[in-house]
Amino acid sequence: MQTIPQPTSPDPKVPDPTWRKPAGILALLLYLVVYAGLATRLADVLGSLPTVLMALGYMLLGIAWVAPLRPLFLWMNTGRWRRG
Repeated sequence: MQTIPQPTSPDPKVPDPTWRKPAGILALLLYLVVYAGLATRLADVLGSLPTVLMALGYMLLGIAWVAPLRPLFLWMNTGRWRRG
């Protein structure tokens, strides 16, 4: 009886894809929807601030969404939430 070989990555250092990739993508999309909703609510508050503070607020909101995603991407690739 002949066995069918399992597909493997051509590079032995690269692991085969797991369920973490699609789960991570769904978590990312959910996070972005929630973050966009919060940023939209803050737009009314930011709009009433002086121009310099409004610009700083929008810059902060434009950059701050990335920081919490590092552990998610690490988990998607390694299965761990932290390096080590």
